[in-house]
Amino acid sequence: MEEKVTKLVEWLQKQVKEAGLNGAIVGISGGIDSAVVAHLIKRAFPENSLGLIMPCKSNPKDQEDALKVVGSCGIDYITIDLTETHHALFSQIESKIKEKNQWNEKAARMGDANTRARLRMTTLYAVANNFGYMVVGTDNAAEWHTGYFTKYGDGGVDLVPLIHFTKGEVRELAKVLGVPNEIIHKAPSAGLWEGQTDEKEMGTTYDMIDKYLKGEEIPDEDRQIIEQMHKRSEHKRRLAAAPPKF
Repeated sequence: MEEKVTKLVEWLQKQVKEAGLNGAIVGISGGIDSAVVAHLIKRAFPENSLGLIMPCKSNPKDQEDALKVVGSCGIDYITIDLTETHHALFSQIESKIKEKNQWNEKAARMGDANTRARLRMTTLYAVANNFGYMVVGTDNAAEWHTGYFTKYGDGGVDLVPLIHFTKGEVRELAKVLGVPNEIIHKAPSAGLWEGQTDEKEMGTTYDMIDKYLKGEEIPDEDRQIIEQMHKRSEHKRRLAAAPPKF
């Protein structure tokens, strides 16, 4: 893993240099994936890396954990609270659709959550533009394969250094990089709503997804869930579809 850390750091440096930019930025959520990326970009760009903490109707514990990540790697950071911005936008969307009597309450929770993810992406790019930085994503192999990310939200980034690493391998990277133990062992959550965890929402575990990706045997129920998620999310892993040239 030490060797892989070195290669990831060199790859990040190469990508930024080839883009003619100055450094890298990551949104720090308080979870393990963004913690690993924060440590990596701090190593790659000691003077030109930035972490963005963006609470948005969030659990205060997540912000505390994000600050622990900042402390563990020494990265410069900015906190931008998006709660009021999100409320202003989403409440207007809700109001206008309700005027047409077409509001879908069942879809509202996911729409709310995805809007938060896309606001964070917009904020990351606005700040990145100011500094001339590339936006570095945090999706790992399990999330990428299952589509467990918001299209044009946390999936809207320039670089995805963890995309070939299983969740278990991300934990190993975290140990090598010096991510705090409590972050490493924290239950993975996108923080979409109170009590939400990734595994509860997916209906399977990262351990099962990791085994599936490594070609190991897993129960049929888990395999079917993983394959269905992969099929449903295929559009997320592609550029916007275009028709053939007529």
